[in-house]
This record gives sequence, C-alpha cells and structure tokens, in this order.
Amino acid sequence: MSAILEGTPDKRLVLVTGRAYPELAEKVAECLGTEILETTAYDFANGEMYVRFAEPVRGADVFVLQCHSGDINKWIMEQLIMIDALKRASAKSITVVAPFLGYSRQDKKHRGREPITARLIFDLFRAAGADRIMTVDLHAAQEQGFFDGPVDHLTAMPVLLDYVRSAVDLSNATIVSPDAGRIKVSEQWAAKLGNLPLAFIHKQRDITRPNHAEAHGIIGDVDGRDCVVVDDMVDTAGTICEAVRTLNESGAKSVTLVATHGLLSGPAVERLKNCGAHEIVFMDTVPVPEEKRLPNMTVLSVAPLLAAGIRSVFEEGSVATLLEGLPEDMRPRNIYA
Repeated sequence: MSAILEGTPDKRLVLVTGRAYPELAEKVAECLGTEILETTAYDFANGEMYVRFAEPVRGADVFVLQCHSGDINKWIMEQLIMIDALKRASAKSITVVAPFLGYSRQDKKHRGREPITARLIFDLFRAAGADRIMTVDLHAAQEQGFFDGPVDHLTAMPVLLDYVRSAVDLSNATIVSPDAGRIKVSEQWAAKLGNLPLAFIHKQRDITRPNHAEAHGIIGDVDGRDCVVVDDMVDTAGTICEAVRTLNESGAKSVTLVATHGLLSGPAVERLKNCGAHEIVFMDTVPVPEEKRLPNMTVLSVAPLLAAGIRSVFEEGSVATLLEGLPEDMRPRNIYA
C-alpha cells in the first residue's frame, strides 16, 4: 500500500500528521485506503521543533492533520511548521485538518483590551501557507469568516444523532440547550429527532473567571423526561455538570450529555463521575485516554467523517452533503473510538 493515494494522473492526495494524536490519523488513512506519509519530527534541546517529510510532495494535494489538545500551543506551532515545509516543497494545495480548532472559544471581545484569538489562529495558518481549513463543530459557525479562503465546517451531528436514536427513548425525550447560545443547534437536534420538545438552561457566565457559569433556572418542561443535553465541548465540566444537577433537581427522569469535543481538563473527569448523568457521549476529535473514560462514557470515532470530508475536497465534490450523514461506504466503519 502506498503512502500516496493516486487520483487522476495530475492529482495526488497526501495525508500527513503531527505528533499530537497520530492514532486518529491512522484511522483516517485506513478509511481512505492510503497510508500516512512518513515524517521526521523532533524537538531540539531548547524546545524548538524540526519537521521533514520523507517523500516528495511536489504537485500534491496535502492534508495536514493535527489535534489541538494537551500541549495545545506546541501542537499548533508544529502544524504551522509542517505547513511551511510543505509550501517550500511545492505542494499544490495545503489543507489544515484540525478536528478541534484551538482557541475557537475566543471569537469575540467581551471587554476592552482583549484579543480575538480565534482570528489570530486563522491568520497564522494563512500566513504559513494553508489554502484551506477543515474542522469539526466550531464554537461559533461564523468564525469561518476569519479565514481568507475555503473553510469546510464539518459537523458531528449526524453521527451523534444516529447514536442517540439507538440509545435514548425518544418517545419521552426532551432536547436541552445548556445555554442560550446553543439554542439554534438544539432546535436542529429536536427537529431531526422528530420535533422533540425543547428546553434550555438560563445561565450567567462570569467573564472575569474562565470556565465558570451559574445556572439560574430552566425554560421548558423537563419533569419526568429523558433529557439530552447538547453542547460543542466539555472542558473542565463545571458548567455542564451544574446543568445536569439542575435538570435532576427539576425532576428529569434521566440526563444524557452529548458533546463533540471532550477536552476533559483538570477536574473534569471527577466532576462528570459525580454529576448524575445517565450517559456521556463524545467524539474523539481529541484523545480521550482510557484513564479518563468512565463506565457510562461512550466515545465515537470521528475518523469516517474526516475521511469523507478529505475525499470530497480531493475529488472536488460537495462537502455539504455530509451535513445529512456519512456516505454509504463510510457507515459500516466502527463507530466507536
């Protein structure tokens, strides 16, 4: 099997990956029927990084997959260095594949003298030589406008919906938005699951304290209902666990947490363990190691979705069709990570 997937005579697809989460890249390569291009990468004694690709990439469409998790600043820098190396090696096109895009929460100014760091990240990728960005479930969809080029904003919703249909009694289910900012997405969930009832938790975020918000009440009927809370990411899990407790105190029969990105920083695992959720569902857009997994936690694979997106871009097809679900040849893949 070759590390370069041949397309038409003048098109070659190359998949490269950084060191943050190579296991995901291997699953994506398997779905595509190719191999990851061998890369030499290491750190100098002072922390500087070196990257070199083992084969020529001249004229190739290169997809640079890197997960922004753990030592997030290091892995973003490594991805930037990889892009620069590819540009100087005459790659035909360079697509950044960031299943979880670092700094995406910092998409606007709440107070004076603050940065808009999400815009900075897009600018850095563009300056390094990226032609295109592919990511999954941005914190705010309008961030696509920060990049001066195509942005393929994939969503894990179809994969998560399929799982929820099999795991939750929809005849008694209510979709719950954890805050007002997620109402639009929650409405889409409710509609796709058969026009389910919708509720949302009114909470207030303290902009001077990171990862802190307080729930002040629930709008909608959750008493005796199987509640499905839908969010984009769980970081320290403080606010989402407070939402679970609020729902349980309001008489919810059960609470299922569903989020695309399980960052699980700091006390997150301990909080989730004790929050009273019936089930917790994540995608593996970032690594979820065994030591962070709970008996009631399910982690689904994002590899088929990324592979389908990469293939669509390479073949100049429509990425928008993925909003309705995975292609037939990707569906039989193992959905668990």
